[in-house]
Amino acid sequence: MKKKIIQTAGRASLGEFAPEFAHFNDDILFGENWNNKDIDIKTRCIITVVSLMSQGICDSSLKHHLQNAKNNGVTKKEITAAITHTAFYAGWPKGWATFNLAKEVWDEQASAFTPKDEYQNSIFFPIGAPNDAYAKYFKGQSYLAPISKEQVFIANVTFEPKCRNNWHIHNADKGGGQILVCVGGEGYYQEWGKPAIKMQAGDVVNIPIGVKHWHGAGKEGWFSHLAIEVPAENASTQWLECVSDEEYDKAVD
Repeated sequence: MKKKIIQTAGRASLGEFAPEFAHFNDDILFGENWNNKDIDIKTRCIITVVSLMSQGICDSSLKHHLQNAKNNGVTKKEITAAITHTAFYAGWPKGWATFNLAKEVWDEQASAFTPKDEYQNSIFFPIGAPNDAYAKYFKGQSYLAPISKEQVFIANVTFEPKCRNNWHIHNADKGGGQILVCVGGEGYYQEWGKPAIKMQAGDVVNIPIGVKHWHGAGKEGWFSHLAIEVPAENASTQWLECVSDEEYDKAVD
């Protein structure tokens, strides 16, 4: 199954200044057009590079699409042939300019994408910003992206490898608790006194009130889950001690 392309650059750069343009960029151009299945993603990448080169757009946007082409399986031999062919029709100087960028992309030793970038490209929901407000309740780096702030609060919580939150308990006078829906990677959920449960994309965990537990990533990969707050009266979270390395190692091994 091909991964769905997610784009947030429009809203990140122009969300307040030009929200309609940001919407067209993120939701229409990338959200719909780039995810159209009539043309495979590799071909679409080559078409985009050729289109930008033909217009003489040889700046950072072209380099981004060259990198995207490489990430989606376009080889050095294929991109070289595509640029050479296009240069005959679009202009030799444009070919030179594009080759200078392509050399940087295909000859570099390390990927321009960080592990975080690569993971983001593999999941549907955004990773979001560093979860600074709750950092003291996590061991390792986590990220938070609110998905719904009305009716029911839903957030995508992402954990770097080995990151986990502290033991904690959800309390409420009526209703309450939390639902976790794994949307990417592989992680773990554990209740006090019970073995840890491995979570993979599509898995759901229902957490009742009054249960001491923790959740987080495995040792090697990233992990994301939607955290859905069940409506409640006088809901609160009681944060407890950190999950020790010994507890963690025993749970995820």
